[in-house]
Amino acid sequence: MATIAFTGKPAADELLSTEPLALLVGMLLDQQVPMEWAFEAPALLKERLGGRLDCGEIAAMDPDKLRAVFSERPALHRYPGSMAERVHALCRDIVERFDGRTEAIWTGATTGDDLLARLKSLPGFGDQKARIFVALLGKRLGAAPSGWEKAAGLYGEPGYYSVADVDGPEALAKVREYKRQKKAAAKAAKDS
Repeated sequence: MATIAFTGKPAADELLSTEPLALLVGMLLDQQVPMEWAFEAPALLKERLGGRLDCGEIAAMDPDKLRAVFSERPALHRYPGSMAERVHALCRDIVERFDGRTEAIWTGATTGDDLLARLKSLPGFGDQKARIFVALLGKRLGAAPSGWEKAAGLYGEPGYYSVADVDGPEALAKVREYKRQKKAAAKAAKDS
C-alpha cells in the first residue's frame, strides 16, 4: 500500500491511511483551501470530537454544534459553516445507505464505473471530485475495483494531475504546477 503523505504531519497522514471516513472527509474539504489544510482537518475534527471520528455520531450531532466545532480556531476550512453542513450531510448519507461504514462505498463496488457512480451520489461529490477519489483509492491505497483507471479518466493515468498522485513534497509541487498551467491556459483561452 502506498503511503498517504498529504499533510506533512505524520499523525494526520496516518489517520488518512487508517480511517476511511477521515480520507473521505479530507477529499470533501479539498476545495478552495490548500490540500494540506483540507486533509489535516479530519485529524483536528477527531480531536475536537473527543478522540473519535464516527460517522454515526457526526450524523446524529446537532448541526449547529458541528458548525461550532468547525469554526473553532483554527477553523477547519475557509468556509467552516457550509463545510460542516456538507460533512454532516455526508455522514447522514453514509449511515442511511452504507450502515455507517465508509469503506463499504468502495469495498462494495463491483467495477470502476460502479465506484464512480457511488461516489458521485454522495453529498458534496461532483464528477471531478469523484473521479479524483477513484484515482486516489486506486493509486494510493490499491483499494479500487477493476476498471478504476478508466472510471477515473485523466486522474487514473500516470502523471501529476491531482491529490491521487501526491506521495510527498516533490509530487505535490508537480501537481501544483500542472494546475497552474491548466489555469493559465484556461485564462488565455478566455481572453482570446
